[in-house]
Amino acid sequence: MEENQQKHFVLVHGACLGAWSWYKLQPLLEAAGHRVTAIDLSASGINPKSLDELRTFPDYTLPLFKVMESIPPDEKVVLVGHSLGGMNLAFAMEKYPEKIYMAVFLAAIMPDTVHRPSYVPEQVPMEDSLDTQFAPFGRPEDHLQSILFGPQFISSRLYQLSPPEDVALANSLVRPTSIFLEDLSNRSPFSNEKFGSVKRAFIITGKDKAIPPDFQRWEIENNPVAIQKEIEDADHMAMISKPSTLCQYLLEIAK
Repeated sequence: MEENQQKHFVLVHGACLGAWSWYKLQPLLEAAGHRVTAIDLSASGINPKSLDELRTFPDYTLPLFKVMESIPPDEKVVLVGHSLGGMNLAFAMEKYPEKIYMAVFLAAIMPDTVHRPSYVPEQVPMEDSLDTQFAPFGRPEDHLQSILFGPQFISSRLYQLSPPEDVALANSLVRPTSIFLEDLSNRSPFSNEKFGSVKRAFIITGKDKAIPPDFQRWEIENNPVAIQKEIEDADHMAMISKPSTLCQYLLEIAK
């Protein structure tokens, strides 16, 4: 891929969010001359499925798989995964490594090729979850648990440096999701041959109160990346609190 060629960025949101969370970043990347696809994962954003229809992490990731399948053989995309979206990236990297130019983990969960996929999500330090709601869903034998961020958690842990109108937007659009931990714990590790063959970058969010910066650095130590950057004054929602800096970093990484 030539440096001056148009890139195709595929943006993958985090838990309880949707494609809408990229609304500030998408036009910046497009103004720089690139293609952008922001997706809604299953039962997220305006995706019509309900959480009760999902059983596994691949069920949740299906819209990303469909985008990857539509990529022509001569094209490679830059995948950007935010927060839990890093796990969706990992499944796409394992399935379509030849279609990915670079995988960018933004304040994200980044698994390795040594442990089961549940290992890194289980290590995330769960400080006070405040008004986040956890509830069982689906069949009892599947041991599924939903997660729904509450207004207090959204304003003080995710968006504490973001504009108040974005906090209001998030509160009006939040939908429950699941980490599908039981499913992830029953799967084999991602492979070195597929997942491990994709070049990776990690962008640390320096004022993150949801996935602390120290934990993000531990993830990189656990599974080193080709490129590491940090937005020192970004909260967890860097695409909302620091969209211009994030855009600049993504353009640099894509080169």
